[in-house]
Amino acid sequence: MATIPITKRGAEKLKAELHELKTVQRPWVINAIAEARAQGDLSENAEYDAAKDRQGFIEGRIRELEGKLAAAQVIDPSRLDAGGKVVFGATVELEEEDSGEKVKYQIVGEDEADLKDGLINISSPIARALIGKEEGDTAEVQAPGGLKRYEIVAVHYL
Repeated sequence: MATIPITKRGAEKLKAELHELKTVQRPWVINAIAEARAQGDLSENAEYDAAKDRQGFIEGRIRELEGKLAAAQVIDPSRLDAGGKVVFGATVELEEEDSGEKVKYQIVGEDEADLKDGLINISSPIARALIGKEEGDTAEVQAPGGLKRYEIVAVHYL
């Protein structure tokens, strides 16, 4: 199985979700199934069906998270020494050349990406265009609205 890059913060978030599923959600759904069984005829018991569906979701998500964590290569951006290059985990300040708009992104794994928080997926077009570049370089990104050029203003390892 190939390793999946993830930041330390992202791994902690997945571990917290896994802990919640195992210690809170799983016991709750087991109890809900027991209560629904106690009501009698299961063939027409909507609570039982809903609880069984929820149990299937929880167990599937637990397996998914355990698999991702087992394959995870945890990277702590604050310990990187990439010599100013844009790498996984780096936070990059950019300026769009035409509009002068400034943006700041951290390059993260697929499970932690959230554009509204400035977290972009390593496999996104903009992240792929930035990887390996340095402060002062220009990156070209093919966006839905056409080609955009970004100057790399700063690279941080936070």
